[in-house]
Amino acid sequence: MFISTGHLTKKGSSGAKMSNRTVCREASHSGSWYTASGSQLNTQLEGWLSQAQSTVSPARAIIAPHAGYSYCGACAAHAYKQIDPSVTRRVFILGPSHHVPLSRCALSSAEVYKTPLYDLRIDQEVYADLWKTGMFERMSLQTDEDEHSIEMHLPYTAKAMESHKDELSIVPVLVGSLSESKEQHYGKLLSRYLADSSNLFIISSDFCHWGQRFRYTYYDEALGEIHRSIEHLDKMGMGIIETLDPMSFTNYLKKYHNTICGRHPIGVLLNAVSELRKSGTEMNFSFLNYAQSSQCRNWQDSSVSYAAGALLVH
Repeated sequence: MFISTGHLTKKGSSGAKMSNRTVCREASHSGSWYTASGSQLNTQLEGWLSQAQSTVSPARAIIAPHAGYSYCGACAAHAYKQIDPSVTRRVFILGPSHHVPLSRCALSSAEVYKTPLYDLRIDQEVYADLWKTGMFERMSLQTDEDEHSIEMHLPYTAKAMESHKDELSIVPVLVGSLSESKEQHYGKLLSRYLADSSNLFIISSDFCHWGQRFRYTYYDEALGEIHRSIEHLDKMGMGIIETLDPMSFTNYLKKYHNTICGRHPIGVLLNAVSELRKSGTEMNFSFLNYAQSSQCRNWQDSSVSYAAGALLVH
C-alpha cells in the first residue's frame, strides 16, 4: 500500500532503466468530480471567484472543502479569493486520507501533479527536508490517485496562482488519523514553514456528514429542522476554530463527534499556529462562507456541509 522509495523507475523493453522519466500523478477525478475540459473549468472557476470578495488577504492559510465542484465550488471560492499570487510561491496542501489506514503523514511518490489547467510541480527540496525528519511515509502512486482530498484543491490552486505559475511549487501532504500528540508534533514541524510569508497552507476539509449512510444523526430538536441543527453544530465548531485553540477543537470533537473529515489537518494547522503564537506572532482566522449539499428534514435525508475560511498573519 505504501512504498518507502523516493522515486519510481520504469524499465524499457530491453530491461534498461529509463530513470529520467518524470513521475506524474494524473488528474484522476477530472471528468467526474469536475470537468476535464481546461477551458470549461477555467470559466467555472472564474465565475465562482467573481462572486466572492477579497476580505482576508493575503491569506497565510485557508480551509476549503474537497467535494465535487457542483456541490462546493461556489463555497471554496470564498477561501481561494483570499490568496495573493504576488506573495505566495509555495503551496502546502494538507488533505485527510479517506481510503487507506494511515497513522502518520505521507508524501507523494510523484514529481508533478497534473490538472486540466496546467501541471503543478512538487517542491523536491522541501520534500527532502520533510523526509529527513523520519516522520513521513511515502504513498504509492495508486494511493495518491485514488485519494480526492488533495486533488480537489489543485485546479483552484492553479487558477488562483496562474499569474505566477512559473514560480509556483506545491507540497502535498496526506494526513492520517493522528493522535493529539502527533498533531502537535506535525504542527511544530510545519510551523517554521507557516512563518514564511511566501508559503500558503491549504487545509482540505468538509464539515458535517449527516445521515444514516454516514452513521451520524446527531439532532438537537430545540433548533427546529434537522438542517438547522447541523448548521448550529458546524458553526459551533467553526467558532472554536476561529479561536485558534487546538485543545478546544479536540474537546468539541470528543463531545459531539462531528464528522469533520479534515479534523486532523485542521488540528495540525491549529498546533502550528499555537507554536508561532509562543513567539508573539499575531494571527486571526475568519470563516467567510458556509453551505450544505442539501437541507435535511427527515431521517432518510443526508447532507455534507462545506465551510471556507482564511488565516491572516499580522
